[in-house]
Amino acid sequence: MIHDETQCTLGEGPLWHPKRQELFWFDILGKRLHRNGQHWQFDDYVSAAGWVDDATLLVADAAGLFLFDLETGAREDLVALEADNPATRSNDGRADPHGGFWIGTMGIKAEPGAGAIFRYYRGELRQLHAGLTIPNAICFSPDGGHVHFTDTPTRRILRQRLSARDGWPEGAPEPWLDLAAEGLNPDGAVIDAAGNFWNAQWGAGRVACYSPDGGFAGAVEFNVTQTSCPAFGGPDLKTLFCTSAAEGLSDPDPDDGKTFSTPVAATGQQEHRVIL
Repeated sequence: MIHDETQCTLGEGPLWHPKRQELFWFDILGKRLHRNGQHWQFDDYVSAAGWVDDATLLVADAAGLFLFDLETGAREDLVALEADNPATRSNDGRADPHGGFWIGTMGIKAEPGAGAIFRYYRGELRQLHAGLTIPNAICFSPDGGHVHFTDTPTRRILRQRLSARDGWPEGAPEPWLDLAAEGLNPDGAVIDAAGNFWNAQWGAGRVACYSPDGGFAGAVEFNVTQTSCPAFGGPDLKTLFCTSAAEGLSDPDPDDGKTFSTPVAATGQQEHRVIL
């Protein structure tokens, strides 16, 4: 089912705002933030957001994190993010259960090793992982004990333990799921309330579900090639949304780049609030 007919070049970052009961998503290359029937145009690449309050999003762009007022369109710059490096932009990101916001960066042309993962927490921005190419799939276990993420070209999902006190990583990331043998490209991901990992797989036209122990539990197919990022939403958090992309397709179908929704037999986690 098509949630919105808007065709994005690179749809990403779907966010179900629990207070507004609305889905927001981005077209990174189009430099736009969308919601049903409305969009906001920016001067720079925008890719991911977290919610701060009823009217405010924290948004990541190529130069930093900023607060965006959905009612007035006003923005307030919060912290620089590789602002001195014009070759990179932000990519996948998500708020964590402690109120922090994780955001990946990558080369605008996906240059190998140009990316990193950062966390913003109560005024502090800290780089956590460097030397990545396309950081993706940042999402959190329901108990807040682990973060999952990937560097897409490696086709491996990593898992890292988080501090119970403040959510900063502890120890080194460990391999959790290897998709290389299947030739699958992990893109954005989200974890549901039962701990299942839902991963959009670029080039496969699906969102695959894996159990908490990494076992394949099924997949939701979409009528596009480049699924990019899932999110749970709806009043009962039982709707799976998924963005897609038309980028790089020589002959895109009419639905490539649109945002989709479908009911599923799972319940998502409510997206966490960013605490400034």
